[in-house]
Amino acid sequence: MRIAVIAPGAMGAAIAWRLHRRGAEVAITLEGRGPASASRAEGLPAQASEADLVGWADLVLSILPPGEAEGLALRLAPYLVGKIFADCNAVSPETVRRIAAQVPGVAFADIGIIGGPPKSDGPGPRLYASGPAADSLLPLREHGIDLRLISGGIGAASALKMSYAGITKGITALGSAMALGATQAGAADALLAELGDSQPEVLRYLQRSVPDMFGKAYRWVAEMEEIADFLGPQPTAEIYRGMAAHYTALAADNAGRTPDSSIARLERFFRRDGVKS
Repeated sequence: MRIAVIAPGAMGAAIAWRLHRRGAEVAITLEGRGPASASRAEGLPAQASEADLVGWADLVLSILPPGEAEGLALRLAPYLVGKIFADCNAVSPETVRRIAAQVPGVAFADIGIIGGPPKSDGPGPRLYASGPAADSLLPLREHGIDLRLISGGIGAASALKMSYAGITKGITALGSAMALGATQAGAADALLAELGDSQPEVLRYLQRSVPDMFGKAYRWVAEMEEIADFLGPQPTAEIYRGMAAHYTALAADNAGRTPDSSIARLERFFRRDGVKS
């Protein structure tokens, strides 16, 4: 099975490398990508364009920021007939069903990725798969991919991803927002001490997740919006629209940080001094 990975971002490149190192026939393309992607993908087999890559492949794994998922499917639709297409993006069930409708004549699988990019010596993330072509992805297990089939058709894997990310990235948003609020009010040291005394596990989690979020916040904006869409008429959907705005502000702040920026304040708050992580 020839496997195309689009695109070589942090997750996509890591999955492509896992497949390549475990003996799979895999390729990427750098069309439209920047120097960071080229660096991550250096040494991987590559095709000149998305069209060339899809024409070569039997299976296409779409691994992108969620805001780019539909656009990619529309661009690739003319080349995907007779192929297997797996949308692996953090999108709502409604969005993934819309993507599936945009690629008629294609064997479609819905995948939700839970966990960080695989490392050479680690187990890697879990890829939960649902939909009519989910069974066709089982050969990925032979190449180091932790693929887990779930029932429920197209949208089920995306629902799992939305629910899980709503918890984990939601906690990161809440923790960072309250740390900024406490800092603004002059209560940062007291809040940090109280978390260390009464909620040490929460503090350790935030000390890992908040700094790790800074460079990813721009990608999490669309994901929070997708979670809000997933929740639909529930009043809690507005919480995630607020989190999208929070991550938008942090992403802009990270791009032009100053000593008194929100990012700098969060770095100072979530210092690791004296707290074992």
